[in-house]
Amino acid sequence: MQRVSTATELEYAFLFTLRKVNSIDAEGLQPFFQELPIDPYIKGNYRLRRLSRFTVDGDNLIKLPHGYLYQPKQYNPLMGDIKREFAELEDTLVEQDAFKHLVLAFSDSCKLHPEAEIGVHQIRTTCSPESFGNPAPEGIHRDGTDFIGIFAVNRQNIVGGETHLYVEKKEKPVFNKILHPGDLLLINDHEFFHYTTPVKPMDNSMGVRDVFVLTSPSLLFD
Repeated sequence: MQRVSTATELEYAFLFTLRKVNSIDAEGLQPFFQELPIDPYIKGNYRLRRLSRFTVDGDNLIKLPHGYLYQPKQYNPLMGDIKREFAELEDTLVEQDAFKHLVLAFSDSCKLHPEAEIGVHQIRTTCSPESFGNPAPEGIHRDGTDFIGIFAVNRQNIVGGETHLYVEKKEKPVFNKILHPGDLLLINDHEFFHYTTPVKPMDNSMGVRDVFVLTSPSLLFD
């Protein structure tokens, strides 16, 4: 079972922040999204996904054993109370300096405890003229973790995909922005609900939105 960090340990230092991370080569990470497996838990086959968990040891990443993703229904009304399993991130991706820099930037920015687990979701959302893609099919939600990071890797032939943050679900968003490659949005999950609008193609060909979503705790269990 993962170690769950507490608010007193983490001393939440921020509500949300958006920054461009120039040290991370988003373009160099794009090829690793070409061979993602279909997410079997979403109808429509428009979302592809891998998932692994890590801890940080100084400047190094330690990849942890395979686990299953679990969220209670109170956080994920669509897929809550279901043990979900996804293929692990490819070793060749994990070995990339850009990937390591991303996880370390998330850990450093959130001032994570040295033993804190970090879940890294590699997600591609596709769309076509016949079918929009929905990056957040569960609607406006919290993940049930402490911190969330969304790092944009690629937007190709799409409109939409605007990320929103809400203090309350029924209020207007306090943040709404399209994340472009190299953007890293850090969110205190205790303070905000989040959502990303559907994507549709700009022309008659397929469109894609590629992101890494990082969470701590990882929400992965043995």
